[in-house]
Amino acid sequence: MMDFSPLWQTMKEKNVSCYALINKHGFSRGLLDKLKHNRNVTLETVGKLCSILDCRIEDVVVFVKDTK
Repeated sequence: MMDFSPLWQTMKEKNVSCYALINKHGFSRGLLDKLKHNRNVTLETVGKLCSILDCRIEDVVVFVKDTK
């Protein structure tokens, strides 16, 4: 499972708000909802986040092994 919890810390450190992602970078509220609930997003989306935040993929998402 992908966990986007590093994204929120990186956004805070880089001073980028959800408002900025929506209004400046064209992200939808639905996409932010997917990220907040660790739902599937495309690698293109992860790449855009890395570009906007000038960070590595590990600063946006981590893989958490499903124990089921």
